[in-house]
Amino acid sequence: MLEIRGMKYSPRNITVACDHKGLTHFGGVYFFHEFLRVLQLRHFLARQLRYRRQNHRYSVSQMILALVYPLVLGLDRLETASFLRSNGTFQYLTGLPSFPDPQTLRRFLLQAPESFWKQMHMVNDRLLQKFIHLPDHRSRLIFDLDSTVVTVFGHQEHAAVGYNPRYRGKRSYNPLLCIEANSSYLWDTELRAGNASTWEGSPELLDTCFVNVPPDIREIRLRADSGFGFNPVLEALEQRSVHYAVVARMTSGLRRCLQSLYYHPVLRLGDGRIRPSFSRLAACPPLLRCAAFHRQRGSPTYSLLVGTSCLSRLDNEHESHACRHLALL
Repeated sequence: MLEIRGMKYSPRNITVACDHKGLTHFGGVYFFHEFLRVLQLRHFLARQLRYRRQNHRYSVSQMILALVYPLVLGLDRLETASFLRSNGTFQYLTGLPSFPDPQTLRRFLLQAPESFWKQMHMVNDRLLQKFIHLPDHRSRLIFDLDSTVVTVFGHQEHAAVGYNPRYRGKRSYNPLLCIEANSSYLWDTELRAGNASTWEGSPELLDTCFVNVPPDIREIRLRADSGFGFNPVLEALEQRSVHYAVVARMTSGLRRCLQSLYYHPVLRLGDGRIRPSFSRLAACPPLLRCAAFHRQRGSPTYSLLVGTSCLSRLDNEHESHACRHLALL
């Protein structure tokens, strides 16, 4: 409670004008700050996080927000955010005594104990479970599993040369992301070296994602591309009874199977609706569906979707709906 009492509060009486010649690109941060104030996020962080430090000028909650504001403003590097130190209006609006030096922010992250990272994860999980039901209560979640490339220019720890379509031969990270599709919430993530394979660490990440799902969620669906079409990933999903759609890897064995199968066209009705030729087959026009390829993996049935080459584990009710989502992959 001492941190809350000594916390500097933001100003209350402010006139917002949009007709000045020297308008800043980051004036909208005030509205974001007001949003955080209504949520009382700063007080929430002060109550939930414990991080003992010596000779500190900024509270823990202020340091967390000082890391959040540059990300919201599109400043993805700590050094890039250093110009906010000379922006007195920004400091006045956000209630910060001054904006921390990049080295101060970096030291705050590097010296944090492991217990602090666990606290941060717990705080993030609590916020996710709270906000996932706003504005309306949810009973179904759709997870998108993917990876991305973050290029670094230096010799950062664990950075490695790997797949990098924009800066070939540069060191990078290859973080693994799990995003809830309807809300765009980042459900969980794992930082990996740039030379990590696409699906590496996916079963472990999925375990943490499922643990954080609110107990009143009745159904979970997952979508992923062919980089995650490996047995350990599929088994992790099946153990949780997750309805998933994963793009199949077109291996040579799979191609040989497709050549010997019998196909039926998928019909599109006049009003735009889709009607598959067989009730057990998902519809994804204008492609052809394989009528004979079904493979048993335990109790559910898997259908090979030719064209998008998608391996899906879906029940009858959701086959057509989920296949239409696959067009986004």
